[in-house]
Amino acid sequence: MPGGIFDLDTRKHEIEKLEETTGQEDFWQDRNKAGDVLSILKNLRRSYEKWVDLKTEYADFLELFEMGMEEQDQSLDKEIKDTLEGLENTYERLKIIELLHDKYDSSSAFLTIHSGAGGTEACDWVSMLFRMYLRWADQNGYKTEIIDILEAEGGIKSVLFQVEGEYAFGYLKTEAGIHRLVRISPFDSSKRRHTSFASVFCNPVIDDEIEIEIRPEDLRIDTYRSGGAGGQHVNKTDSAVRITHIPTGIVAQCQNERSQHKNKAMALKVLKSRLYENEMKEKEKEKEAQEKEKKDIAWGNQIRSYVFHPYNMVKDHRTKYEIGNVASVMDGGIDPFIQAFLKLQFSAEKV
Repeated sequence: MPGGIFDLDTRKHEIEKLEETTGQEDFWQDRNKAGDVLSILKNLRRSYEKWVDLKTEYADFLELFEMGMEEQDQSLDKEIKDTLEGLENTYERLKIIELLHDKYDSSSAFLTIHSGAGGTEACDWVSMLFRMYLRWADQNGYKTEIIDILEAEGGIKSVLFQVEGEYAFGYLKTEAGIHRLVRISPFDSSKRRHTSFASVFCNPVIDDEIEIEIRPEDLRIDTYRSGGAGGQHVNKTDSAVRITHIPTGIVAQCQNERSQHKNKAMALKVLKSRLYENEMKEKEKEKEAQEKEKKDIAWGNQIRSYVFHPYNMVKDHRTKYEIGNVASVMDGGIDPFIQAFLKLQFSAEKV
């Protein structure tokens, strides 16, 4: 894999070779292969441009630093310190992005959270996780949009939402799996400790140029009245849409828009994403990581535990990374877990 700022010439050469490939007459004969090449080229360009920008900013910083040294101008100290800190943060962020080299890592993402074992407790747990991911998205400059939500007593039974922005899928795919909560239940008058589970699934938002064959005769489209929050107009009309892909049994639904037409368009977008993922799973014979997503949402299958009692700790069981400040994690501070898993995954690939 290319090595970032120290390998810009190699990265530029790779881009030029791929650009030559896209100009060949027979490039579009194999549309799937062409799509893969364009996706790789798009990611390489994006990465290259970010490293070039950082290199330029670093050159500007050196000029500022040298000027401060020559003139012994202490008024520049704070600016130099702040600039250097910003450059270091950008460098660390770009190093993590270098680990996101799979085809759709740079895409937006669909994230789905389902409640598991735990009843009302589990529904509250879904609400907490939903808030955590919304906070994380906001802190990282991503836009979010609820696609479908099923509310229940005590919280949310399930929720599907879109996280829009660069590398949303690359980051959030690391969150797929079972999340376990241990705490003193606010719903238990005896103040006993309870354990709850929720599952997280992540799919990439597929670009329109990627062809996923969906035959109209393979679809069953149902409309129904939206439930939950959404306003009086939403609840008075059958604006919600559920689409079932009959050959695979895959279902996608949307109820967040007032327009049935818009809900259908979004449901088709979600279906396309799930069909693509299903196709990739078949081709790759369902890797072990993907198999874990299908296990029971219960004991023994969790990727991460969030313990509020008898002590405070969040621990990822894949990387063994742990944090004692549960409140900061629930407020969106999941970047250390994401980074630890990406580094672990990259180390495994190199073996």
